[in-house]
Amino acid sequence: MIIQPRTRGFICLTSHPQGAAQNIKNQIEYVKSKGTITDGPKKVLVIGASTGFGIASRITAAFGSGAATIGVFFEKPATEGKPGTAGWYNSAAFENEAKEAGLYAKSINGDAFSDEVKKEVIDLIKRDLGQVDLVVYSLASPRRTNPKNGVSYASVLKPINQPFTDKTVDFHTGVVSDISIQPIENEEDIANTVAVMGGEDWKFWIEDLKAAGVLAEGVKTVAYSYIGPKLTYPIYRNGTIGKAKDDLEATVPVINDLLKDLHGISYVSVNKALVTQSSSAIPVVPLYISLLYKVMKEKGIHEGTIEQIQRLFAERLYLDSTIPTDDKGRIRIDDLEMREDVQEEVAKLWDQVTTENLSEISDIKGYRDEFFNLFGFNVDGIDYEADTNEVVNVPSLANN
Repeated sequence: MIIQPRTRGFICLTSHPQGAAQNIKNQIEYVKSKGTITDGPKKVLVIGASTGFGIASRITAAFGSGAATIGVFFEKPATEGKPGTAGWYNSAAFENEAKEAGLYAKSINGDAFSDEVKKEVIDLIKRDLGQVDLVVYSLASPRRTNPKNGVSYASVLKPINQPFTDKTVDFHTGVVSDISIQPIENEEDIANTVAVMGGEDWKFWIEDLKAAGVLAEGVKTVAYSYIGPKLTYPIYRNGTIGKAKDDLEATVPVINDLLKDLHGISYVSVNKALVTQSSSAIPVVPLYISLLYKVMKEKGIHEGTIEQIQRLFAERLYLDSTIPTDDKGRIRIDDLEMREDVQEEVAKLWDQVTTENLSEISDIKGYRDEFFNLFGFNVDGIDYEADTNEVVNVPSLANN
């Protein structure tokens, strides 16, 4: 079939297997071009491994350090006349590239919040790897069922104390407009969002992995977070999502205590604003990213997802010296984004931006391209008018 992008708001309903495969190859080539990460991880579990920071972490571990990797994700293969999800195609492409390079790579497709998937992962580690020395937690989901009590929670994206009004952009049409979002109506909205996006499930994973004896001496674990500029605080860091991120960060000392006897350590890495399926859903953020990209590209300091994660591994997680952190113990790989000169210029552009001048003073085209890249579209070298076989298998799923 010929696969073209079909969108609904911030969601792309289709994805392209060959485009996704080329995307993965491009990321692999970037990591290889940066050389070997000295003393990098060798046996890695990535939870939330199929898109964004998760797949970039898996690529960096495998092709930067020669690591064996196990990836956990919840994705859908193709059905008759309907392409699979982008994460499915990403994972299939990654496994094929890893196999060609002689690297161990297996995946488990299922609900990573569930005890059943945790047990399946543990059994696979025991059987094939023995132990893992890095656990990356990169789950992004709008809902979660707690396996301990069976209660399901749905997250909400809202400010907390008062309505929030500011500029936003429809990145498909380029129309800049004002948006108003009403605050939460009760504290339950916060609790539910924390239950989905906070640190509890990360802690559950580490508890179960440790109890099973599959964490290596000196194990590291990292989860991903975001802070951003003050202009996004009302909807992000000071909103319901921010409360969940606070909870994620507060989980670090709890996990450090769990790992103490293994001489292990946990970190939250505060990453740069990037085009992801999650960030596209947050009002204001696509406009901010479009302006940010313009400024950072002009200064020659722009990073995409793979550049961000490769730098995290090479210049933070696996330094010979002490890993630099902020006063709250967080790794700040958003350091280039948050440079004073960058934020000053973005703030000036924010005040100026309108529908009429959007293309001139922002990188809205770059935003659109990166958004469609997530789904295997707008990738150089792919003929999108050609028939393609949408049925692509993740090789290891049949062999777990």
